[in-house]
Amino acid sequence: MGIFIKELIFVDIIKIFVEEGKMVNFTIEEIRRIMDNQDNIRNMSVIAHVDHGKSTLSDALVCKAGIISTKVAGDARYTDTREDEKERGITIKSTGVSMYYKYDTDYSGNPANQKEYLINLIDSPGHVDFSSEVTAALRVTDGALVVVDTVEGVSVQTETVLRQAMQEKIKPVLMVNKIDRSILELKLDGEAMYNSFLRVIDMANVVITTYQAEDMGEIQVDPSIGNVAFGSGKDQWAFTLTKFARIYSKKFGISFDKMMQKLWGDNYFDAKGKKWRVDGETEDGKSLRRAFAQFIMDPICKLCQSVIDGAQDQYLKMLTTLEIDLSQEDKQLTGKQLLKAIMSKWLPAADCLLEMMVLHLPSPRQAQKYRTAYLYEGPQEDIIAAAMRACDPKGPLMIYISKMVPSTDKGRFFAFGRVFSGTVSSGQRVRIMGANYKPGKKEDLYEKNITRTVLMMGRTVEAIPDVPCGNTVALSGIDQYLIKTGTIASAEHPESHPIRSMKYSVSPVVRVAVKPKNPGDLPKLVEGLKKLAKSDPLVLCEFGEAGENVVAGCGELHVEICLNDLEKDYAQCEIIKDDPVVTYKETMTDESSEPCMTKSQNKHNRIHGSSLPLHEDLPLLIENGEISPTQDMKVRGKRLCEEFEWEKEDTTKIWCFGPDNTGPNMVVDVTKGVQYMNEIKESIVSSFQWASKQGVLCDENMRGMRFNINDCELHTDAIHRGGGQIMPAARRLFYALELLSQPTLF
Repeated sequence: MGIFIKELIFVDIIKIFVEEGKMVNFTIEEIRRIMDNQDNIRNMSVIAHVDHGKSTLSDALVCKAGIISTKVAGDARYTDTREDEKERGITIKSTGVSMYYKYDTDYSGNPANQKEYLINLIDSPGHVDFSSEVTAALRVTDGALVVVDTVEGVSVQTETVLRQAMQEKIKPVLMVNKIDRSILELKLDGEAMYNSFLRVIDMANVVITTYQAEDMGEIQVDPSIGNVAFGSGKDQWAFTLTKFARIYSKKFGISFDKMMQKLWGDNYFDAKGKKWRVDGETEDGKSLRRAFAQFIMDPICKLCQSVIDGAQDQYLKMLTTLEIDLSQEDKQLTGKQLLKAIMSKWLPAADCLLEMMVLHLPSPRQAQKYRTAYLYEGPQEDIIAAAMRACDPKGPLMIYISKMVPSTDKGRFFAFGRVFSGTVSSGQRVRIMGANYKPGKKEDLYEKNITRTVLMMGRTVEAIPDVPCGNTVALSGIDQYLIKTGTIASAEHPESHPIRSMKYSVSPVVRVAVKPKNPGDLPKLVEGLKKLAKSDPLVLCEFGEAGENVVAGCGELHVEICLNDLEKDYAQCEIIKDDPVVTYKETMTDESSEPCMTKSQNKHNRIHGSSLPLHEDLPLLIENGEISPTQDMKVRGKRLCEEFEWEKEDTTKIWCFGPDNTGPNMVVDVTKGVQYMNEIKESIVSSFQWASKQGVLCDENMRGMRFNINDCELHTDAIHRGGGQIMPAARRLFYALELLSQPTLF
């Protein structure tokens, strides 16, 4: 049955290509051959604010690879693979495509000089509700194409995704998109457009410099270097200054590098005096036009305007000068269709983007030198870290799985990720470390065989025998051992540590309770919720003690999409959903609460305590993992003393963090010379985990609270101070201390 379905899908694909008169211009064998040449691989994500044109720009590259035809490029949105993405007109899931290109690095036009390149592209969503998909895409790539709408400029989500990119040590290149709107709608002249572009580039550079890591070197974007492109994704045209610098450097007889500098910034050409100026005025006081406006934007604006106005004589004359031959079919077109045909022939977007990727984005070998220190959690001197830094295909296997991609067989998933060292092949036995795995422990650790290795090709997958490091890959047969993310390593290297878990810029706060319309479908719903939890990097599916099932997402749209997937794909039964509920956190505001005392049920034990709020920055550091219960006590103590003015003695007596042993609340033992404290510690810690998970105000998690155990009076007989006596008493103490410290919600 599965083979029959695959054949049907393949027939459908062939039909699409026949209709479009196009065939893919590469084979899987060619892709596999180039995978061994790490210097000619580029892994890149397309990131931007919602509706700034990521998917339409991705179409240009997909079209150049021969996967879709030029007729539909810009409108096809090939990387939007789901039906709801097409209906809503937004990207919901990040989609990977591997494409093969030939690129002439010295522009000689000689086919013998062309080098082969493999581009692993991931188109990501721009909507804030799906920013976890962006994080998952960035983790497995080394470079990012940041797309900015020239009219709207750098938006909030653009800053968020850029910040995430800097955090993951991703090198950016910039595309200033939708400049056709500035030309045709706003009718701006070259000078006004230069100022508009400059504003966008400066705003992007502010974000980059604020968050960039020092070991990445200089990564600011600058048109005079060639890592900024301008164009229109919808009409499939774009250019960098290099295109025009090559033409004008011959004309003016100056070097290409000098011409690049002249075409951006305060550079003006005085045609009468035949000299370059920086002050914008001639000797007789006449103002000059900036070189960027005069030599680049003016010809483009003139051509666009004449095509839209139907001034045939004017644009045909320009086409002859530019040596652009239109086909008979193109000559029949008018207005915007003709403009798209002309501009995409003169300034093809794919060539421009490919040039930026090849020249300005790092290869896996370059990127892993500075990314390994951030990614690998083990010692930086061991064999695995060395293999990752060198991007060694013969080294120990290390793969990070960043997300699960549903396969055509509903309910099964491909584990999609990046090979950082070694080579992964079908049938290989591997060590699977889940997100909860701790080195030296057995929890969330498996040894299994990989059934199949495949390449993600947008809507389809292609089987491939093995994939060396530096490439993205999808694995089948291991989805039941990973929930969302994890690390896969060689079975021969049990000493390998996991790769760092991803940090998301949003958290699942919008919660919806669901239940089946038909009570008999409850097992289906529970099974469906488990599959839904796998399918999205951020969605949380909780099974409550009272029998309620809760789906948590980071916004109403995210939850709506998840519930739609649950009903139609994973559970396949009708469900009833409640209104969304946003979770709160409980905290205290009083700097010094009254001391409190609690008695155990048998009246033989008394626990005295007090509470105070943590400094407002401390919970953030705990949530980010910078201060944690597992780190070295001296390092943690030093930081607490220096930054938050803790007593040195208190820092050594932190019993636990909570809830879940990692949350932003603490219990500190400040008792002096009390007997049996070690025996009741476990009971107090357990009751604190419970109390901090379900606070006294409305059963929400606590945040930013510190509880001190001041004194204890305990029965001498161990039977009378067991967990059954201490735990309820300690929980009542924590609740009472919260109520006495002016509690509040946020």
